[in-house]
Amino acid sequence: MRLDSPIFLLLFFLGASAASACSREEPAPVRTSNASQLAVIGDNFWTDRVSPVQMPLPVEDGTIRFAIFGDRTGGPADGVQILAQAVDEVNLFGPELVMTVGDLVEGYGQAPAWLEEMAEYRSIMDELTSPWFPVAGNHDVYWRGPEGERPPCENESLYEEHFGPLWYAFEYRGAVFIVLYSDEGNPETDIRSVTDRAAQQMSARQFAFLETTLNRSVHADHVFVFVHHPRWLDGRYGDGWDRVHDRLAEAGNVSAVFAGHIHHMRYDGIRDEIEYFTLATVGGSQGGFVPEAGYLHQYMFVTTHGDSIDVVSVPVGEVDDPRLITGEIADDLMELSANLRPRIRGTLEPPAPGATGEPHEDTLTLTLRNPVSRPVEFELTVLGADRGWLVSPEHTHVRVGAGDSSTVTISAAALGDMADPAFGGLQVELVASYLADGWRVPVPAITVPLPLSPTHLPSPSARSEEFALRLDGDNDSLQVADDRFELPDGPFTVEAWMNASDLSGRRGLICKTEGSEFGIFVSDGQPKFDVHLNGAYVAARADEAVLTTNAWHHVAGVYDGTEVRLYVDGALVGRATGSGARTPNRLPLTIGADVGANGSANSHLSGQVDEVRVSAGVRYEGERFTPTRRHTPDGETTLLVQMDATQGLWVWDASPMRSHPERLGGAAVGRALE
Repeated sequence: MRLDSPIFLLLFFLGASAASACSREEPAPVRTSNASQLAVIGDNFWTDRVSPVQMPLPVEDGTIRFAIFGDRTGGPADGVQILAQAVDEVNLFGPELVMTVGDLVEGYGQAPAWLEEMAEYRSIMDELTSPWFPVAGNHDVYWRGPEGERPPCENESLYEEHFGPLWYAFEYRGAVFIVLYSDEGNPETDIRSVTDRAAQQMSARQFAFLETTLNRSVHADHVFVFVHHPRWLDGRYGDGWDRVHDRLAEAGNVSAVFAGHIHHMRYDGIRDEIEYFTLATVGGSQGGFVPEAGYLHQYMFVTTHGDSIDVVSVPVGEVDDPRLITGEIADDLMELSANLRPRIRGTLEPPAPGATGEPHEDTLTLTLRNPVSRPVEFELTVLGADRGWLVSPEHTHVRVGAGDSSTVTISAAALGDMADPAFGGLQVELVASYLADGWRVPVPAITVPLPLSPTHLPSPSARSEEFALRLDGDNDSLQVADDRFELPDGPFTVEAWMNASDLSGRRGLICKTEGSEFGIFVSDGQPKFDVHLNGAYVAARADEAVLTTNAWHHVAGVYDGTEVRLYVDGALVGRATGSGARTPNRLPLTIGADVGANGSANSHLSGQVDEVRVSAGVRYEGERFTPTRRHTPDGETTLLVQMDATQGLWVWDASPMRSHPERLGGAAVGRALE
């Protein structure tokens, strides 16, 4: 029996399908081109596995992919760097060829400057690994100088000597590329001008060339036309395009026309089955008014597929070379990002309300550590000085060598009253850039609050009714800086009253997590208490959603040294065995959200929170207890936030620690709602 006979293949497939799907046996090789069989094994596809899935192979249809560059001119001198970057990026794609749509040099001058600009432009484009074909633009051919010295045809001769013909065509893989020249000048004065309509016509000679080229291209699958000025925009860039378009439409195989000049992208649709595109810039003057609408540095890729084309725009700077991201660099950047938070020594101590005299100046020292194998540049900006502070310096740059540390000293004097609602704290925005060889990699910025001591915060007045913290679920929370919160290792209890308006998704209640410490989560109404012991989380969780919206619930987590327990409304809903040392971190304790590695809040709670208490020791044991609506501080209380009132930035902490959490976002205190 032949191995490729239908009977053998049927027996093979039946036998293979009866075998275990996880079989590690090595079957005899099978080969077939019969597409009706369960497995596709032919001249271009091989496998010794069986699957009913038919894998569609790409059609070998002579596809062409080429790139197009826009204008270089009119921008800053360092625009050539943008051009060079675009060249490097396009080389990563490896197109068959690269076109331009004109304005290669700044021009509008005389030969010496023109030749210097030409040499610079060509030296950059010579780095392309694909053939490059230029188009002449007004900057490339316009001459400006003393009266009576204008050369015949201005700078056309220089252009043709160093860049190539003013118009030409070539064929590649069944496609014809036609380059036209849109700056032939006024035929009577020979002067070139973008404002003289008589200088914006196509000569009989060039039109005859176009006729001849189109007649020679009747067999082509695609014809592409490139010109500098979008002459089809009547009244702005000439009025002679109609007869050109009519001839292109008559040809029947012109797919698209590409232009530049206007420095922003524009698509003028399909006219007689011809698409019209205008490119923006690659280093030219760029206002960047609306980048998403084409005011940006970009290049295009065109890909042919049979009788259709795909066109895509790529912003310069959005393409990376994967070979640059070595294992060392990837590991370094992860390490740097995880350790970006500076170590801060010192505390800002605003004066007591009503204090008089000269502002007291405090000094903070920020230690910036570079844990990686390359230099890192740090940029620090102090935020919030306009909310009652005199700060120096407000902005600074520091370069730190591999494995080294550096310190930055910040001085600040409070000018406002700390109980004034308009008074605010200070933050430092930290941006780090990893300096690889010839490559600068920015790390996402973090914002770190500077330690602010509410030492002189007055105690709140007694309330006749219950108040609570109100959170909108977007960016509201309370935070206690790590250096103001201390919970001894060993048994402890965390608890709060909560009334959520939305429990969908991930929601943090009281958290100091991030691969360490502890946290209570109430995600989707199914609470969980995590404690990080001996390098791993031990989690007590409810088996189902036991929390409801628009109702007050008491949630408590207990670690007694051998077990982690979770209570809701005094009933035990989850427990897990665990013991060992709690893993510490330097992150703030966050109320009403979870905390991320950079100290910022996430996974916010929506609704109300009250009577947040953290205690050293075990508050609750057994299967059930009756929660107290209002707590009283004692010797084991390390944090007790009763939400009675706000004092400027802070909410009063009734524990002996007086940690006073800071309000973030729009977190506010108001009468508790049922």
